[in-house]
Amino acid sequence: MDKQSLKKTGIAILLLASSFSNVSAQQLPIVKGPFQPTDESFKQYQYPEWFRDAKFGIWAHWGPQAVPRHGDWYARQLYKEGDEDYKDHLARYGHPSKSGYKDIIPLWKAERWDPEKLMALYKKTGAKYFVSMGSHHDNFFLWNSKIHKWNAVNMGPHKDVVGTWQKAAKKEGLYFGVSEHLAASYTWFQMAHKADTAGPDKGVPYDGNDPQYADLYHTKAAPDDKGWLTTNPEWMKEWYSDVKELVDNYHPDLLYSDSQLPFGDIGRSMLANFYNGNLAYHNGKLTAVYNCKEPSNGKWAQDLERGVQDSISPFPWQTDTSIGDWFYRTGQKYKSSTDIEQMLVDIVSKNGNLLINIVQTPEGDLEPDILRTLDEIGKWMAVNGVGIYGTRPWKVYGEKPADAATVKAGNFNEGRVKYTDKDIRFTTKGNNLYAFVLGIPEGDIYIKSLGKASKLNNRKIASIKVLGSNAKVVWQQDGDKLIIKKPANLPDWKVLGFDISLQ
Repeated sequence: MDKQSLKKTGIAILLLASSFSNVSAQQLPIVKGPFQPTDESFKQYQYPEWFRDAKFGIWAHWGPQAVPRHGDWYARQLYKEGDEDYKDHLARYGHPSKSGYKDIIPLWKAERWDPEKLMALYKKTGAKYFVSMGSHHDNFFLWNSKIHKWNAVNMGPHKDVVGTWQKAAKKEGLYFGVSEHLAASYTWFQMAHKADTAGPDKGVPYDGNDPQYADLYHTKAAPDDKGWLTTNPEWMKEWYSDVKELVDNYHPDLLYSDSQLPFGDIGRSMLANFYNGNLAYHNGKLTAVYNCKEPSNGKWAQDLERGVQDSISPFPWQTDTSIGDWFYRTGQKYKSSTDIEQMLVDIVSKNGNLLINIVQTPEGDLEPDILRTLDEIGKWMAVNGVGIYGTRPWKVYGEKPADAATVKAGNFNEGRVKYTDKDIRFTTKGNNLYAFVLGIPEGDIYIKSLGKASKLNNRKIASIKVLGSNAKVVWQQDGDKLIIKKPANLPDWKVLGFDISLQ
């Protein structure tokens, strides 16, 4: 099973009946406020307008696992005998009984990282919020932590990565978030407690078995503790302390968990602490958004990893994805600006936001092809953002070709969604309806939802303009459709926005 499939399976399992509700959370410290650690209390949550208006965020899913230039999950896979990451580690760094992930961490220097320059670029690209990784499943903290020595201030770049990103985001006027992937760390890192089953080092324990590194690799899990989230009550409380330190010290506007809401009542305590702390920090005005991979029912913003919804959600939600692999990998292929613009429009039409990881090198900078893509997105957003920022879904999310494949909502479905010039997505703001055509049309554009006989629109169309072009738009409204003649002069991108003024 590959890494993505393993993660996908883990998420599917954990979204089944939770076994964590019996773990006591009574002794956990929670910032005082109106939110209590109950589902009933979370019904009072109101989505901040900043999140509903922002639509587009950029994520730095970046840390020591970028060092080997092998992509995602290196810290785990280097202990998986026979895996390509294991072979690479053996050849370059030595056997994991002696040289393991603990020895990769000091090699992450981030010597070309210029957070202010990158944040200015991300703002120009069109992002309205920025998310820093707090810690991946590798249990290495990117913040200035008092909990253990495995943090970016104490080793590696010797910098408070979270704090530095936050300062840069604040300077550019972007909302700031952090992601925590720690709840899965306990079972994810159990590979480090194994040993080779063959070869010259057969039976020699990997370095995760050494008690002096237990604060990084954790101790050995119980034999039946194998799910995405641990069943160990002590580890659950440890996770709570980790996340509490992160949010209490940095007061992010957004917190992302790479799982469902973890650990039943302990997770609810974490969420109440986050919401109450945010209220106190902002003098009673809630800016807090919590993302996790579980339907929200209004309690938070559900996150879909590399996936999209198939209809308009009644609650704001978010897709998280990456422009490439989750960590830097030599020779990887990146999404194009068109790929990202198509996804963004589709997501926004369904009441969602797009959070995309921009892959950084281990040194901290970006490759030239990513820079070109960000420049293209920025130019597109500068013109088409009027139909993105601050908009809301229309009566239907859009139209798609009759022969389009059915793709159900869920995680990891983005590769199955194919956009064409026959795909149209709607957003609305005030008296304006925005219709985005997700490809260069071969001929005239037909919009059935706006025909005279359509029950969806009872307002008169006053005018139609194409965003990014001064070309006159010729159109006519028949009973069964609105017909827009293909403009002679089109903007220099493939996702076309039409501003339809309604009376």
